[in-house]
Amino acid sequence: MDRIGPVSGLGMRTCLAGRVAQVHRDGEEFSVVTEDWQRVRARRVLVTTGLVDELPDVPGLAARWGRDVLHCVYCHGWEVRDRAIGVLGSFHQALLFRQLSEDVTLFPHGGAELTEEQWEQLAGLGVGVVEGQVGALVIDEGQDRLTGVRLVSGVTVPVQELVVAPRFVARAGFLDGLGLTVQEHPMGLGEQVKADGSGFTGVAGVWAAGNVSDVLAGVPQAMAAGVGAAVAINRNLLLDDAGRAAESRTAVPGSGAFRGAMEAEVSRRVLGTRVHGLEGLPHEG
Repeated sequence: MDRIGPVSGLGMRTCLAGRVAQVHRDGEEFSVVTEDWQRVRARRVLVTTGLVDELPDVPGLAARWGRDVLHCVYCHGWEVRDRAIGVLGSFHQALLFRQLSEDVTLFPHGGAELTEEQWEQLAGLGVGVVEGQVGALVIDEGQDRLTGVRLVSGVTVPVQELVVAPRFVARAGFLDGLGLTVQEHPMGLGEQVKADGSGFTGVAGVWAAGNVSDVLAGVPQAMAAGVGAAVAINRNLLLDDAGRAAESRTAVPGSGAFRGAMEAEVSRRVLGTRVHGLEGLPHEG
């Protein structure tokens, strides 16, 4: 998103296209500032800015990301079934993609040393292991497709797909001024904004949903989290409005909340012996 329309007269259903540069608290509300210095005020903030994939530093890898360089067997494994698949540095991913292809090669790439048990498991499954640092990808420019992995040593291993393990980092830098807590994912896969089951971040008025607060959430989980956070925000705003209404009413002398006993007492004092039907109600002390 790289532009934003006028912000005057915003309604509840207004959508603006723009890139947010910062969000900060402004009294009881928030001020959302875009890169071109437009400002929008808000009573509550829901952060759904997702994450950034930090890829391994291998020349040419980023240019193939989302094409023949991939990471999730559940997202796009079926599309690469029965192909020659290389796996960069992840024993776990080698096992996952072995479910879909008999031609899987693991490139440890200087990562964690394989245990004896892991070596035996890979051998039993027929997963090849090629040691040494990966220096580059081999691309068929005419066909625009990956054809292999070249090691620093110069050895080239043919592969059609390459599986990598990115580090997932919440896209939350522009929220630094709000005091949110960014924490490591329990499985050590990246960093995410801390939030409870409703999406509440612990910072008054701020909720988060989707990959920004759960780096492993798929589309269905992210959608459900968005719904849950919206319900929580709606409830929070309702309670806030109700509290404000009560404060404004009691701020005026004699305009407190209705009480049956009080109204009955007023009727007794006004009507005296003509009062009727109020005998069972208590007197106002």
